[in-house]
Amino acid sequence: MKRRLAVLSAALLAAAASVLFHVAPAYAATGLHVSGTDIVEANGQKFVMRGINHMHTWYTNQTNSFADIKAKGANTVRVVLSGGRWTANSAADVTNVINLCKANRLICVLENHDTTGYGEDAAAYSLDQAADYWIGLKSVLAGQEDYVVINIGNEPIGNTNAGQWTAATVAAIQKMRSNGFEHLLMIDAPNWGQDWQYVMRDNAQTVLDADTRDNTVLSIHMYAVFNTAASITAYLDHFESRGWPLVIGEFGWRFDSSQVDHETILAESVNRDLGYLGWSWAGNTDPILDMATNFNPDQLTTWGERIFNGANGIKATAREATVFGGPSSPSPSVPSSPSPSPSSPSPSPSPSTPTGACTATYTVTGQWPGGFQGDVKITAGGAAITGWTVTWTYANGQTVSSHWGSTLTSSGSTVTARNAGWNGRLSAGASTSFGFLGSWTGTNSVPAVTCTAS
Repeated sequence: MKRRLAVLSAALLAAAASVLFHVAPAYAATGLHVSGTDIVEANGQKFVMRGINHMHTWYTNQTNSFADIKAKGANTVRVVLSGGRWTANSAADVTNVINLCKANRLICVLENHDTTGYGEDAAAYSLDQAADYWIGLKSVLAGQEDYVVINIGNEPIGNTNAGQWTAATVAAIQKMRSNGFEHLLMIDAPNWGQDWQYVMRDNAQTVLDADTRDNTVLSIHMYAVFNTAASITAYLDHFESRGWPLVIGEFGWRFDSSQVDHETILAESVNRDLGYLGWSWAGNTDPILDMATNFNPDQLTTWGERIFNGANGIKATAREATVFGGPSSPSPSVPSSPSPSPSSPSPSPSPSTPTGACTATYTVTGQWPGGFQGDVKITAGGAAITGWTVTWTYANGQTVSSHWGSTLTSSGSTVTARNAGWNGRLSAGASTSFGFLGSWTGTNSVPAVTCTAS
């Protein structure tokens, strides 16, 4: 880490030498900070983010989400805030968010969403305006450096003149530091966070050098631009080889073949000790990205089950920050089996449920003219199962157009879904789910489903 020494006169240097005077560094890390490519706590313990995003600014009444996210195993939550593009989150509200994070032993990444798509979206705020928002909150942020990371602006430049990102980011970092902020700063990439023009990749060192506190971590958002393992590993390799700190601040999942390869993201993140924050808990306009249906922690979607309970997922790899009393030992090893840890048990099956059996529940989670999204929850009976097959027959001519979390085939009006490689094994009473998109005309009744276990 750089040490910036004050300029001393020759006389003072001579006097210092004669009495072995020691000049302290001008900056000593406060709270969460960068050390090489790692994020570490104030005590030097490495901290690897394992968490998700929560859209607080649009759902300020969903305060139970913090406890629900923690209960699923996360050690970090990235919280969406607004300084005025939407209803502004006040100092009192931000204080409450920080207190909710601390009460639930979660590291709190606070992000200003106003900047999303600046230069392309006329409604977006500049990074300079975002810095002003944080400066206005300084009184409630100062002293929270152990618990809070400031993500200056979400996806701060769109696809129009993405090159402006470098100068705007340098200026925002310097504005934050000149106003006395000591926090770990997180910087999102341009191109709506996905950096497909490689502006962040090619100018990262300039941005990192602009921070007088050497306390900035870069953040990439991975969606459809990163739909192959090769594209993901090449990007991560570039940062790792240069010793630049990086987290995956947002990513989705492969609900169709054009989408991000979430399996590679999860595996590479664990192999590299790289932090990741999945998008998002609930409330998306397109619910296919929700992890919890209607903010209900007992109704995880396929995406929710995967990121929380699957291999390389949050439950298997997260370690609570030591500032909350978490362990200081190395992160737990990742299970070698590709199968996820079992999800939280659903209510006990009735005594008549046969050993080795399973049940399935079909739910329409979203519907629009001509289309709908469905989810099927599978629950093991009185004994563990190693696989499952679910079938149903549509009565109104519905068809399935795409699916995730299962191997699904259709024959006429009959649909058969078999477990994927990672969600077939369930302990007694445990559940998993898969989802799909379909089309309908006239009527979209819910069919009866059967589940056969193996």
